[in-house]
Amino acid sequence: MQVSMTVNGNDVTSEIEPRVLLVHYLREVLGLTGTHWGCDTTNCGTCVVLMDGQPVKSCTVLAAMAGGHDIRTVEGLASGGTLDPVQQGFMEEHGLQCGFCTPGMMLTARALLDRNPHPDETEIREAISGQICRCTGYATIVRSVQWAAAHPQGGAEDTAPDEVLDGTDTVLPDVTDAETDNSEVRA
Repeated sequence: MQVSMTVNGNDVTSEIEPRVLLVHYLREVLGLTGTHWGCDTTNCGTCVVLMDGQPVKSCTVLAAMAGGHDIRTVEGLASGGTLDPVQQGFMEEHGLQCGFCTPGMMLTARALLDRNPHPDETEIREAISGQICRCTGYATIVRSVQWAAAHPQGGAEDTAPDEVLDGTDTVLPDVTDAETDNSEVRA
């Protein structure tokens, strides 16, 4: 059968078998491997994508059911080389460790912020409750979403245009060559 949908702003049409799940269509046909495939039972939430702006677990949605809909994957969050505030927030607040759940978490967070630009901690925790993270303990994920809510333009407004962040602005004094002379080896 033929299926057509919009994925990350691009119209796509493919010939598929009717039984193909959306997660497999995205990964195997379109090559969008940012959508992760975990449990196949809707328990883990790693496969979350946005369908018409709403989070769906793509392991239980047939690609044929997504026909005519607007699908957004983690690859569609950044725009013009600029990270989405949610992506920036996950970097700033260390909202990821192994990264397996991260794409689904980010898309769920994006949907939440699109609905409610200023969620409280309870609302954030409720929004991500359908997803499992075995690494972070959720505290850094919640802080990441809070960061994104507080910075709807991303990190661009935080850095002055003439400010240079090159890693040399430390409070530690420079170490001189005399201090690093390793000619004396102590046993």
